[in-house]
Amino acid sequence: MKRKMIRNIVVLFLGVVLVMVSGCTDTSYSEDASEEGLEDPYNPVIDPANFVEEIDNQYLPLKPGTTFVYEGETEEGTERNVVFVSPQKKVVMGVTTTVVEDRVWENGELVEETYDWFVQDKDGNVWYFGEDSNDYEDGEIVSTAGSWEAGVDGAEPGIIMKANPQVGDDYQQEYYEGEAEDMAEVLSLDESVSVEYGSFDNCLQTKEWTPLEPGIEEHKYYASGVGLLLEVAVTEGDERLELVEIRTE
Repeated sequence: MKRKMIRNIVVLFLGVVLVMVSGCTDTSYSEDASEEGLEDPYNPVIDPANFVEEIDNQYLPLKPGTTFVYEGETEEGTERNVVFVSPQKKVVMGVTTTVVEDRVWENGELVEETYDWFVQDKDGNVWYFGEDSNDYEDGEIVSTAGSWEAGVDGAEPGIIMKANPQVGDDYQQEYYEGEAEDMAEVLSLDESVSVEYGSFDNCLQTKEWTPLEPGIEEHKYYASGVGLLLEVAVTEGDERLELVEIRTE
């Protein structure tokens, strides 16, 4: 799931231009990109008629009423992340998205509260249309940096999870110049992963990074029918955040 659970994400290379054909949600990708950024403008064409209400992507099912709980150790100490798929909706660029509430505690203190906006297209790709992000200190909001909304101030939505990911696929997850530019690449489809919640085979492994934080990278692991299992920082520290519980209402 899209979040700042291990807040630093990386750039190794950029190689994506996502082009949408008007009236459909098919995507194509360009490999002709430089490390400094995309060679061509990132400009997906969004048609509200091409999106559906339910998010049932095999690697990122987001059913309202579901709560995912993650725990791990970071440089700041013990982290607990609670992700709740709410019944609330938000219309962005004419598209009705699902609001996902994401809260992070460090050593028992709330440090981040984010409302993310996700929606699935008819092909099964899950899109990310923005976030309302709040950082806390001593119970008070101290920053809203990182907040963005597709269609506002040049921000564009991106694909957070492909319908049929294949090794080597890379894609833009979000785009708000200078604020939110996360990218992802599919590394594997057959990983074995064990977390407190359970052990799983044939897991999807992705690499995520952002050109805004060069040299930082994390890997995420997803199980079919479950969703995000594990996040690991691979370029600094031994940070690991794993799924410990799923609750449904």
